[in-house]
Amino acid sequence: MIRTRRPRAAAPALAAGMLLLLGACGEPGSATGDPTGATPTDDGGPVTASCEPVPGDELVVLADDQNLQTVDNIIPAVNADVAAADAGLVPLLDTVSAALDTEKLIALNKAVDVERRTSVDVAAEFVADEGLAADDDAAGAGTTIAVGAADFAESATLGNIYAEVLRSAGYEVTVTTVGNREAYLPALRAGDQIQVVPEYVGTLAEFVNRSVNGADAEPVASGNLDETVVALTALGTEAGLVFGTPSAAQNQNAFAVTQAFADEHNLSTLSDLAAVCQGLVLGAGPECTERPFCQPGLEDVYGLTFSQFRSLDAGGPLTKEALRQGEITLGLVFSSDGALG
Repeated sequence: MIRTRRPRAAAPALAAGMLLLLGACGEPGSATGDPTGATPTDDGGPVTASCEPVPGDELVVLADDQNLQTVDNIIPAVNADVAAADAGLVPLLDTVSAALDTEKLIALNKAVDVERRTSVDVAAEFVADEGLAADDDAAGAGTTIAVGAADFAESATLGNIYAEVLRSAGYEVTVTTVGNREAYLPALRAGDQIQVVPEYVGTLAEFVNRSVNGADAEPVASGNLDETVVALTALGTEAGLVFGTPSAAQNQNAFAVTQAFADEHNLSTLSDLAAVCQGLVLGAGPECTERPFCQPGLEDVYGLTFSQFRSLDAGGPLTKEALRQGEITLGLVFSSDGALG
């Protein structure tokens, strides 16, 4: 799931590069008009690579030192009509937010992505360990809720945690994978197929902002969580959505290279990369070429250029394996990756 943010220069600096001991994106298309995602030169020709990919098992995230990304804390998103009809629904989801932080989110992802457990089992264990079962096991009796999840493991696990908590309150709950945000958000707004989705504050704020105010709308997401939630809440009123309390857990997009590549070129930040390498091979989900936080943002904020774009997956095994094999230079990953050390 690739984020939809626009660049913000005022966000606080992110931490230095994070190590990935092992090792996000929707609709195909190119922001440059080139189906390969290549950045054209001034004369319209392709960019020649100045730094070739370097294979390696260990991956490192390059720090986003110019703040391309914004806050992306996990937040429950609920169809407004459903929430209005059931005052107890959002408070139950807020118990998950209160129990979740980034360290726990990484552990959940590790259990699924590294240890190969199912999202259903991991979610049930988390709810039990955190004591999240509802006090009233009949509060939602007779009410059916469909929880939607994007098509990546973290979203599935979060969706199943929401479902487990709701079931403990007597709701009849299903969890449905509904693809990317372009697919599931209209369904959430309609409320017929799904009524609840685990979401990400900054990403969703910009997505709804552009939906409500047009593609050229001024960005509302920033590095300030409270301000971004206020903006999201106001946009939700127009979009037929309400939101619970954001959790401390945050999952931001990040860009990784192999440790061997970083060592060869003495890199720790994306600015370091831009200073020494051009004509990179970028790997991510297919919508990266259109999303302002992804290839267009890397070009606009950092001045990076690309000789090729490889359509892979949303921060998943295809992207990380392509990095390890030296098939791509730079890959989109998630900061809450279960393989983070």
